[in-house]
Amino acid sequence: MAATLKPYLNAVRATLTATMCLENFSSQIIERHNKPEVEVRSSKELLLTPVIVSRNEKEKVLIEGSINSMRVSIAIKQADEIEKILCHKFMRFMMMRADNFFILRRKPVEGYDISFLITNFHTEQMYKHKLVDFIVQFMEDIDKEISEMKLTVNARARICAEEFLKNF
Repeated sequence: MAATLKPYLNAVRATLTATMCLENFSSQIIERHNKPEVEVRSSKELLLTPVIVSRNEKEKVLIEGSINSMRVSIAIKQADEIEKILCHKFMRFMMMRADNFFILRRKPVEGYDISFLITNFHTEQMYKHKLVDFIVQFMEDIDKEISEMKLTVNARARICAEEFLKNF
């Protein structure tokens, strides 16, 4: 892990751990309904202040909490056009399989690349510290994956260019 990445991930981990205090809370408007308040936004008093943990202007995490759910939105570093394309394709690939990832949202929050929705039911079924570890590990690995894909694309482009230019 890079020396500059560690404090950023530690801040994200601490914020996620603090926000993860979720409990079962039925709707105040409709009887017998239990919807994630962070999505519905029916009552202001049930929402926490959103927190943005930012490494730089392009790499940041938005953590929105409420009494029974939290939404974690991640903006991934995209330095050039190739990284933007790779990130978009990779995120689209994952979001199409959101049913297999229980906490992954199909559509990210505006301005972010990917979003996770964690409800009180998830924290009852899974360990809270493991959910936090998963999100932090995901943030670590996604940068590595995109960098590796970029190197692979550049290597293939170099080989294609060499083969094409052999004829001249």
